[in-house]
Amino acid sequence: MSTAFHRLLLLPLILLTASAGAQDRDKYKSPYSVKFSFKEEELIGDLLKGPRAHWKDYATVPYSEWDNPANQSRWGYWGPSIRQMDPPAGLAKKSPQWSRERVIATAMRYIGYSYQHHHLPHWEPPADWPRDPDQKTPVQKGVDCSNFTGFVYNLALGILPSTGIRQQSEMTEAAGPGQGRRVPVRRIELPKSYEDYPRQLLTGDLLFVKSNRGNVSHVVLWVGKIGDAPDGLPLILDSTGTGATDAKGQTIPDGVYLRPFKRNVWYFTQASHVLRIIPEDT
Repeated sequence: MSTAFHRLLLLPLILLTASAGAQDRDKYKSPYSVKFSFKEEELIGDLLKGPRAHWKDYATVPYSEWDNPANQSRWGYWGPSIRQMDPPAGLAKKSPQWSRERVIATAMRYIGYSYQHHHLPHWEPPADWPRDPDQKTPVQKGVDCSNFTGFVYNLALGILPSTGIRQQSEMTEAAGPGQGRRVPVRRIELPKSYEDYPRQLLTGDLLFVKSNRGNVSHVVLWVGKIGDAPDGLPLILDSTGTGATDAKGQTIPDGVYLRPFKRNVWYFTQASHVLRIIPEDT
C-alpha cells in the first residue's frame, strides 16, 4: 500500500479526548500496513467523497435524533442502530478479491477509534447518557468487535450481518447486499495447525474467538496475504478492549488496530471457527 493511500485511509480518525487511552492512541505508531492490489479510487473512492462518505446518514434515525434524551431508555448505552446500506455501484461485476480488499480498506478507515459498546463508531454519547457498567475505557466515539465487523461489511458491501456476537457467530446468512436480499454465509472449521491458517483463511473472513468459559466472545477480520508485518506474521484487524504487543514490543492501544496473529495469543489458542461471507474466486 502506498504512503498516500495509507494517509487517505486514516483521514476520518476521530479527535480524541484527553484520556489516557486517547494519549496512547495519539502516540502509537503501528509497524503494520496493508498492500492493496487495487488503486485507491477504484477500491474506496465512494467512501472518500459522495453520498457513502456522509457518516451522519449511517443510522436508522436522522442525525438530529442521535442524542435525543427520549431515546435513552430504548437504545441504552448502545446508541443508534446501523442502517442497511445499498450495495456499492457495480458490485455484481466486481471480483471476490475486490470485495475482500474493500472490506479491509473500509475497516482501516476506523483505525484509532476506541473500544466502545456502540452500534456506530461515530456516535459519542452526551455526558448524561446511560453508561455501560462493564465499560473499562473512557466513553467516547468507538465500537466493539461484532458491531465493528457488521458495520464494516455493511458500509463496504451493503451486507449487514447480525451485530450481536453470539448471533453473528451462528449466522448461516446475512442481510444484503441492500434491502430485501440475503447472502449465504459459509462456516469454515479451524485449520489443523497454526501454519495452515494463512493458507486456508481468506482476506475478510470472520474469525471467532472463545472466552475462557468456552463461549464465543470476540470476532476479528482476517487480513490475510495483503497484510505486511516486519516479522512476517499474519495480521488481523479488530476492535478490542485488551492490549497486544506488536513487532516492536509496543503495547497496541484498545480499539480498532491491525494486530498480529501470534501462536501464543488468544486469537489462535482460543479460536472457535471461521465464517466466510465473500465466496472463493470462481
